[in-house]
Amino acid sequence: MAGALVLDFGGVISKTLFETHDLTERTLGLAPGTLTWRGPFDPESDPLWAAMQRGEISERGYWLTRSREVGRMLGEDWPDMETFVKRARGADPETVIRPEAGRAIRIVADAGFRLAILSNELDLFYGGDFRARLPVLARFDTIMDATHTGILKPDPRAYQSVLDALSLAADDCVFVDDQHRNIAGAEACHLRTVLFDVKNPAASYREALRHFGLQFD
Repeated sequence: MAGALVLDFGGVISKTLFETHDLTERTLGLAPGTLTWRGPFDPESDPLWAAMQRGEISERGYWLTRSREVGRMLGEDWPDMETFVKRARGADPETVIRPEAGRAIRIVADAGFRLAILSNELDLFYGGDFRARLPVLARFDTIMDATHTGILKPDPRAYQSVLDALSLAADDCVFVDDQHRNIAGAEACHLRTVLFDVKNPAASYREALRHFGLQFD
């Protein structure tokens, strides 16, 4: 049985920006349907996403491009992803947390298991004050963020950093991420893994909780 659940943040705990285009458009005053790129929900609509999946650009590069595009729609220069996220989601960040994530986190924590986040860009994308406005993050034993460590998944050192912080062996941890390359990196480091399906969050959390002998209800 596993001892700790290690979650990516964007896509796994929070909804993707693809899923909240309507909220973004309302918040920014854009006409409905302005944002047409849909990433994994409609890969054919998003050649840039396909390029990222092929490894031609980084995930950070993808979102920087999208941030600049949306900023230009408003006649502004947005130099980073943080600006996009704060403008689109800053008023009430809890509205973009997946309800399935909140439920799974509660089930795991209440059962006495450990929780960790391993993110490539939590503070980079969401801003340093974002965590304080999300009570759900108080349930986590450790948060490892490459914004500060400079070590991005799938670098083996990223996974080792969270194992060291938890003082657990790799096969004691279940790692959940929505990017194939990060799952492959975790598997190479011998962590148990669940590839998160952003189109079916409940099924992914159900699979993760089975490693703990828990039911996702």
